[in-house]
Amino acid sequence: MGRLFRTRGWSAPLLARRHDFNPGCFSRNVLEETYSQRPLKGKESSNFSQGRSRSDYEGIQFTAVVQKHDGLFKGILGHRSLMSVEGSRSRHFQVGLDRLQSEQTRKFSAEASSDESREVMEYDVVIVGGGPAGLGAAIRLKQLCQEKGSDLSVCVVEKAPEVGAHILSGNVYEPRALSELFPDWKEQDAPVKVPVTADKFWYLTEKRAIPLPSPFNNQGNYVISLSQLVRWLGAKAEELGVEVYPGFAASEVLYENDRVVGIATNDMGIAKDGSKKSIFQRGIELKGRLTFFGEGCRGSLSETILKKYQLREQVQAQHQTYALGIKEVWEVEESKHIPGYVLHTVGYPLDYRTYGGTFLYHMDNRQVAIGLVVALDYKNPYLSPYEEYQRFKQHPSIRPMLEGGKVIQYGARTLNEGGFQSIPKTAFPGGALLGDSAGFLNVPKIKGSHTALKSGMVAAEAAFEALGKSEQPSMEAYWTALQKSWVWQELKSVRNIRPAFHYGLLPGMTHAALDHYLLRGKIPFTLRHGPSDHKCTELQSIGQSLMQNLMV
Repeated sequence: MGRLFRTRGWSAPLLARRHDFNPGCFSRNVLEETYSQRPLKGKESSNFSQGRSRSDYEGIQFTAVVQKHDGLFKGILGHRSLMSVEGSRSRHFQVGLDRLQSEQTRKFSAEASSDESREVMEYDVVIVGGGPAGLGAAIRLKQLCQEKGSDLSVCVVEKAPEVGAHILSGNVYEPRALSELFPDWKEQDAPVKVPVTADKFWYLTEKRAIPLPSPFNNQGNYVISLSQLVRWLGAKAEELGVEVYPGFAASEVLYENDRVVGIATNDMGIAKDGSKKSIFQRGIELKGRLTFFGEGCRGSLSETILKKYQLREQVQAQHQTYALGIKEVWEVEESKHIPGYVLHTVGYPLDYRTYGGTFLYHMDNRQVAIGLVVALDYKNPYLSPYEEYQRFKQHPSIRPMLEGGKVIQYGARTLNEGGFQSIPKTAFPGGALLGDSAGFLNVPKIKGSHTALKSGMVAAEAAFEALGKSEQPSMEAYWTALQKSWVWQELKSVRNIRPAFHYGLLPGMTHAALDHYLLRGKIPFTLRHGPSDHKCTELQSIGQSLMQNLMV
């Protein structure tokens, strides 16, 4: 048995021509057949160097069990000898022979027992989540291996079919952490190209836009597609030897003696009623001496870890608070496109009791990212973030920017808004929490990608030292190092801005201005969050009365 069959980015016909697959297989979603790799020709033979001759790869017999998804294939590869497995960015040799503990090809049957043992792949570090935090940790680990002449096996498992596919475009990016990870990122052609050229902040009424001084300090930042940056990071990780497995969701945390020892991917081929189809397939166990969770906001496995080890209670952290962000990417008319233009607004269409705001970022290629963020502690039970977003786009100062354009991408996601007060302990037996799994979003900046990337780097440096000292390394050094990093200091300096808005929009803005411009985040006390978000919604009768007053 080999390892995960890396075929993302290959169309079905191209994959068939490359490996002499039976063309008839394209009529089925899952196939299990034996093929021979065709002899290599021309330039292809030069791709398989590393001391191996062309004849080493001719006529190799292997069994492929692959699943078709949106015209692309992914799955499992089994074989009796070495062969190359090609992905969209890298070629791998030995196909994980030293990783797999099972030598049997997986059996697919409706009668397969749920107790059937899963195949196991072992690594030094397993990372859940292919976002900035997870990829930053993987890259930094491999960089340290190169610097110190060491060799650690690292894998990243990502639920999206492609790295970056679950990340919406449109982001004002602060390159501080990226510059630490890749000082020459400009020379390496990172997709960070459009510098901020204008940084505007408006207070909106129903008909007017009132300019205010911008508190965001976006000079030196860039308007980017975050999904493109994550794809670039994924390519860099693979170049360094990280094994990246997109299309496989981590569904279970594995424990031994109360220590996290890895994760298992989800079973496949299960019907809606829970029964097993004829193509039922058990998940794979990915075990690591250390396991990092960088799932993003409220990741399912991260939440399990938080509760099991009581990570908030250990450091007296407050509960997490959340917001909902709605985002669209528009293609606008050339005459209305201003690359690098950044706009944030507060006020309309939200009422004075609801925390939130909007943004509009001009990227390249006539693309504009526009969206609304609404805190989930809103009181009006009739409030609909989607409808509020539609009202915002109709504002007299916003609508002219979009007229004549078209939506090319849209989506929504949750955001952590608890900030410094809600950071749990990030280290636990056998692993660590990274990025938004721990809640490193800087709420006043509306930025978290740079802090997520840095947290992954800090975790990697602590892990590298720990892995060299013990077979069961501890990540306590990560928690200590994190508190000494600029991530901690940045979040601490803005800790009181979000809680102040519980008193309303104008009191919150007044406090934010004093804290930001005069006191510089050095207030000698820390405000607490209000009740949990779900407890803030008022009774229907109160919401009805409020709606009637607004309509008068």
